[in-house]
Amino acid sequence: MATAAPSSLRAQIREELTCSICLELFTRPKVLPCQHTFCQGCLQHHAGGGVRFMCPNCRRQVRLQRQEVKSLPDNLIAASLCERLQYQNTPSGDAREQPQDRDRCQSHPHEEVQLFCKQCDEPVCNECLDEGHSDHVTISLKRASQERKPPVQALLDEGRRILETYCSFLKSLREKEESLNEQKRLTDNSIIQAHKQAAQELAENRVHLLSAVEENQGKNNEELQKKRDEVLAGISRLSTACDQAEQEMERGGVGFHSQEAILTEVIGTYQQKEAPSTTQSQSAVFKPINTSVQVLGHVMFQPAPISDHHQEKIISFGRLGSTTATVSTPLGVTVSDEREIYVADLGIKKIQVFTLQGTFVRQFPMIELCGQGMESVDVAMGRLGVWVVGVTCLKIANFAVHYSKDGRVLRKFHLQQAGCQRGVAVDTRMNHILITQTIVEDWGRARGEVIVLGSDGTLVRTVDGKAPGSGWLSSLFWQQRMKRLMYISVDGEGRILVSDWDNHCVFVYDDFGKFLFKFGGEGSGEGKLKHPYGSGTDSSGNIIVADSGNNRVELFDLTGRFKHITTNIEHPGGVAMAPQGQLVVTCCKNHTVHIVPSSMIYSSQC
Repeated sequence: MATAAPSSLRAQIREELTCSICLELFTRPKVLPCQHTFCQGCLQHHAGGGVRFMCPNCRRQVRLQRQEVKSLPDNLIAASLCERLQYQNTPSGDAREQPQDRDRCQSHPHEEVQLFCKQCDEPVCNECLDEGHSDHVTISLKRASQERKPPVQALLDEGRRILETYCSFLKSLREKEESLNEQKRLTDNSIIQAHKQAAQELAENRVHLLSAVEENQGKNNEELQKKRDEVLAGISRLSTACDQAEQEMERGGVGFHSQEAILTEVIGTYQQKEAPSTTQSQSAVFKPINTSVQVLGHVMFQPAPISDHHQEKIISFGRLGSTTATVSTPLGVTVSDEREIYVADLGIKKIQVFTLQGTFVRQFPMIELCGQGMESVDVAMGRLGVWVVGVTCLKIANFAVHYSKDGRVLRKFHLQQAGCQRGVAVDTRMNHILITQTIVEDWGRARGEVIVLGSDGTLVRTVDGKAPGSGWLSSLFWQQRMKRLMYISVDGEGRILVSDWDNHCVFVYDDFGKFLFKFGGEGSGEGKLKHPYGSGTDSSGNIIVADSGNNRVELFDLTGRFKHITTNIEHPGGVAMAPQGQLVVTCCKNHTVHIVPSSMIYSSQC
């Protein structure tokens, strides 16, 4: 009977053969181009029917053929090892490993093996003994087993030792992979920060250079104008003297005598202004000033063009905007990869679509539910369209509706808790829809929570703020939990950002709903917030918050540390980042949507 592998060794092998999505042994394992292996079903759910998705381990982009996970190559070695591991863990596995006819002779199946031929090194039955082993030395099977046990055990020990060596090597490879991933993350962050710093320095240097050139050009123009005025004055005096002398000569009177004296004086004055090298017969020479521009500095490389925020301006549209596009009561906003802005317009109960220049493209109405019109509150971009959360006109029911980008209803489902204010975001990695809701409990206290739903509306998890028990611990926890929630967003790593109106802060959770940190706090100083509304992140992980009560939009780093005030906008509401780095901000009270260029977002102060 084969000896089972030690439990620690089996545990190491099982760890290597465990899918990081379902945390079970691989089922029909598939290999991604990055060489990470997952269950076929887990990958199918993770991809969500899309043609592209990211590896859950290293975040590398994967493109499927024919939108099918089964087209990926199989990991046959992992499949074989999983099958063997499952076989060993089966209680009846030993029985199957030793079939009932294991003592039957292979040459004479009707006979049982009785002896072991030492000369031929094989077990034999009575008929075998008569046919060819009668003159050979034979011993009992039990004795043969005892004699062969030491060398077999030695081989088993060596095999186990080699297995442990391979498992240790696999473990070191996994640790090396984790170390390399961490190094890559740190390097990416350092490159991003260095690029941002260099871009900011170049932008500031550009402004300084252009200002210096403009000032120098102004001085040159003043000097040129001064010389021009001097020349024009001389021309006027000489021309007048010459004309008057010519007129007196034509008249033939005695006045030419006085004009001769005047002409002599004037010409003598300007002849003295000639350069020393010129002769008396030459005309006066006026030398221009040096108009060269001083070199203010050198750039060691040719950078990509950086827009100057003194030249770029905020594009606004709506009732108070500068374009012809109008909105009524804009709340939530999102931007598609096609660079189209989707605005949840509460006033006209429609989703309006605009370009990044503020030009109206199209609109589609909200559907009627429960016999009532639906008012849109927030909108988020998903894989195949936009998700909208809204409330019926009488505020008695909430719904989430999935629209295609051209306004076709794809699916809809009812939300259990009713309320006016909700926020929606989509985790495109897992195709989860995240929706905020505020529950009013006893004594009028508000408790905020985030529900995470699958694309079919099934509840995946709830990120809540329920107090653990009662007493002083409950009272203390009440001060730390979410209260009245507004909008929500999900960054590229799956982190959840929720703005809390009553707590004047932003809560940050990981993609499984575990609390990470919060930042803000009531106030108007740097890093403080007052009734925050929308929030979002840029491609570098920076957090942008609409500080509604302080009439500004603030920029924080990925740890929640304050960086600077991005721009001053009255009563900002929803925020969204465009693919080219522009920031889109809605203003419900002013019925306006603002498009802020990226150069203004990352300047030290606007």
